[in-house]
Amino acid sequence: MKHVLIIDDEKDIVEAISYNLEKEGYKVSKSYDGLNGFEAIQKKMPDIVILDLMLPGMTGIEICKAMKANTKTSSIPVIMLTAKGEETDKIVGLEVGADDYMTKPFSIRELAARIKTVLKRYGKKEEPKAILKFPNLEIDSEQHTVKVSNKETDLTAKEFMLLEHLARNPEKVFSRDRLLDIVWSIDAAIETRTVDVHMRRLREKLGKAAKYLKTLHGVGYKFSLKD
Repeated sequence: MKHVLIIDDEKDIVEAISYNLEKEGYKVSKSYDGLNGFEAIQKKMPDIVILDLMLPGMTGIEICKAMKANTKTSSIPVIMLTAKGEETDKIVGLEVGADDYMTKPFSIRELAARIKTVLKRYGKKEEPKAILKFPNLEIDSEQHTVKVSNKETDLTAKEFMLLEHLARNPEKVFSRDRLLDIVWSIDAAIETRTVDVHMRRLREKLGKAAKYLKTLHGVGYKFSLKD
């Protein structure tokens, strides 16, 4: 039984969606504000999230960005709901990682059809590997450890998050601003030079494995297996 989490502050809409999805055979959980909804995502680990754009406490955009920045929840698909119909809202929602977008009022039958489509698409994806292995480098996401030449290296939480995210997306370039969003959260008032400081320390700790971390001056950083 697939588990759907609905996060919307309009209770009538939540109840209508919930009733129809339960009839379709889904397990349904509900949340009516952003902060509790984000906590529910992390605790319940649903198969899909139906997420309203405008929420008290934490917006749908903020929730989606935080979900996609966390390796634990990044693979959970999101269908975003909103009362707004502007093209910019749709673009922003999709840019932060939403898989689909529906404008209120909408057909619940259509929503159910889109849920099936998104779940089917995600069902074909493999679970992310717990352990990433490269020559002279091993990253264990479950144990939160890094080994260089089979010797464990002591990294801070932020250093580990930087390394893991880059390593899971080889050859993809990330700007300093994007890495701030991913590692320090979307509301962190931190200068982009903080990323440079952490990358420098990370390279020092990785020794010979530091060769994987490439700087693209004026652009950002990437993890590369190319010399």
